[in-house]
Amino acid sequence: MRDFGKITMGELVDHTSINYPDNDALVCPDRGLRYSYKEFREISNQFAKGLLKLGVKRGENIAIWATNVPEWVITQFGSARIGAVMATVSTSYKLLELEYQLKQSDATTLIMIEGTRHSDFINLIYELCPELSECKPGELVSKRLPLLKNVIMIGNNEYPGMFTWNDVIKLGEEVSDEALTSRSATLDPDDAIVMIYTSGTTGFPKGVMLTHHNIIANAKAQAECLNLGPSDRMCIAVPFFHCFGIVASNVCCVVSGAAMVPVELFNPVQVLKTVEKEQCTVLHGVPTMFILELEQMEKEKYDVSSLRTGIVAGSACSPDVVKQLAEVMNMREIITSYGQSEASPCITSTRINDSIELKATTVGKALPGVEVKLVNPETGEEVALGEQGEICARGYNIMKGYYKMPEATAATIDEEGWLHTGDLGIMDEYGYCKITCRLKEMIIRGGENIYPKEVEEFLRIHPLIKDAQVVGVPSEKFGEEVMAFIRVKDGHVLTPESVQNFCKGQIANWKIPRYVAFVEDYPYTANGKVQKFKLREMAIEILDPQEVIKPGNVCKVLV
Repeated sequence: MRDFGKITMGELVDHTSINYPDNDALVCPDRGLRYSYKEFREISNQFAKGLLKLGVKRGENIAIWATNVPEWVITQFGSARIGAVMATVSTSYKLLELEYQLKQSDATTLIMIEGTRHSDFINLIYELCPELSECKPGELVSKRLPLLKNVIMIGNNEYPGMFTWNDVIKLGEEVSDEALTSRSATLDPDDAIVMIYTSGTTGFPKGVMLTHHNIIANAKAQAECLNLGPSDRMCIAVPFFHCFGIVASNVCCVVSGAAMVPVELFNPVQVLKTVEKEQCTVLHGVPTMFILELEQMEKEKYDVSSLRTGIVAGSACSPDVVKQLAEVMNMREIITSYGQSEASPCITSTRINDSIELKATTVGKALPGVEVKLVNPETGEEVALGEQGEICARGYNIMKGYYKMPEATAATIDEEGWLHTGDLGIMDEYGYCKITCRLKEMIIRGGENIYPKEVEEFLRIHPLIKDAQVVGVPSEKFGEEVMAFIRVKDGHVLTPESVQNFCKGQIANWKIPRYVAFVEDYPYTANGKVQKFKLREMAIEILDPQEVIKPGNVCKVLV
């Protein structure tokens, strides 16, 4: 793979379009859209010039609120070309969440779609900015969002106060190539270029500022772990608004000359059909996605023989799932990775030649150029190999900081440049890490530390349990008690007593769930992470004030 050195995103696209001009860059089979790298560079530049015409300056923050549509990718690389900072908005956001992020990010321009099957974005933006219905495009004066001036609707449908996508493309025709080149020449690889808002599993989301160099270098390292090249085709089903989509998918493809083949909204049938039709070689996902794809493979046959690799990340994945992906979906070179948005996002990864067992039980070792250490979260001292500690990382991939949150930044990145992830893990003598728990999710029962992941992994051994999530709930006597939310395999029934009896003699008594609830599904963030704070809220609601769930009672909870 080429060593690009320290460059900007625009320069990256230039390099790839020169080296692989006729390779597929962006393919959307459901839309009949297919851009070569030469064509992708041209359309991205045209959109960049449109933003210039709108007056978007270097370092100015814009926002995008959309699913995995092709315009999203064009926005990502086009806005970077002029040094605008693209803030990503979750497609699951409702009114107050949208208002918070647009206000906190100081966004002057919003690029959006009409909505999804679950949410009407148009009604939400008009409710938030009723002034749109009375103003000309580009002249918004909003009481609730005073900095927002431009709203761009992806597609050709016209709405009061908004530009259409084609309007902006046409505006770009009024800007010279020389003007675009002049702007690009002012950019620095260490400029922030993307702002990814943390998923909000706890507290208010924070804007993670990542630079050109952060994401290009991290994408290159991940691409090397996957052995990506110009003949690869990546089916991208993870959402673009998350770092997994932005860096580990889109930028990974561009640094490799590989094709981006997005699926607009995750659906296991659509993913498998896309892999089959486009002969994709790479497929990323969180465990939930892969589990649903494997279940669909049991119902219907798909030709996925073209697959060879991909990344599974985002949350713990059972060894059985990793093994099934290798055997059922031909992903024998799949890798498991660990990271977070603050690290651009990847910190550790297995390699394609590692054993399935190693991939199934660890999240790999540090990427080249990234340092990893484990420390005692109370003393800050480094722990010995094999001992549990908080995972800390340092290197080129660490974020510039949280936008307008210097105290939160200082609490996360120490004076020596170490990012404190808030995750607990164990490292072996070869540098391979296992994640044991989120520091904030640790349950303290009567002075004993209980790590939910340990209990969850044990419960998943039960032949009738599809999945398990464990949280701590308040207890007057012990401070906290263990509660398990369990998904039972289809066609089977379990009772709390049977679950508790399964645990007895296998794990310490104080780790055995005192409360057990059976659920159809879990509440997820839009990028597939289980929202444990919502499970805790559900638990407290169920248990308070008279502890509705008693040991021995069956509770059916629909999420």
